[in-house]
Amino acid sequence: MDNAQSELLSGVKDVDVFRLLIADLHDDLDGKVARFHQLADLSTALGSMGTMLPGGETVLAAWTEARSSFVHGNYMATVLLCQVLAEHILAAHLTLGLDGERLPDRVSFNDTLHRCVTRGVIAPQDSDDLRRLMSMRNPLTHFRSIDDPSNLSRRVVDTRLPAETHLLADATFALGMAIRLLSLPVFRLGD
Repeated sequence: MDNAQSELLSGVKDVDVFRLLIADLHDDLDGKVARFHQLADLSTALGSMGTMLPGGETVLAAWTEARSSFVHGNYMATVLLCQVLAEHILAAHLTLGLDGERLPDRVSFNDTLHRCVTRGVIAPQDSDDLRRLMSMRNPLTHFRSIDDPSNLSRRVVDTRLPAETHLLADATFALGMAIRLLSLPVFRLGD
């Protein structure tokens, strides 16, 4: 009966799913391996005992999924998830400890960045780069007309480079920024 029920809900056989998964794994295998090595090389900046991830399950999921997305070539997802990680980890950090702040229920990222710079959690250059990350994320989550310079199609036309080239560069920056953030002294564990 259970088998009949599953057949009713899905016409895809397990062997068909397995074939699709193997094909997906095989596609761009060299690129996936290269991106994994790139991620591993970047991650050497993290503390010898890892890094602290204030922000709970959301931050952990964002970090885990951002790494996986990058390796598998899901560049838009990498950018979005790195922005999630940055917003949550910094705001959560501000609320920790004896000098923790009470933040508004919906604190803006700009407010969080300002507070973090004021408290010396991040440098002004980090704040500028995190704003750059936000400017990469915004046109992916909010519609921009083709005339807007941040629109992906506009960038493709202007530079005559494929969308994937732009997205890879954006994802590489986003992941590097996330690792730079996680390797700051306030988050590093160990040397």
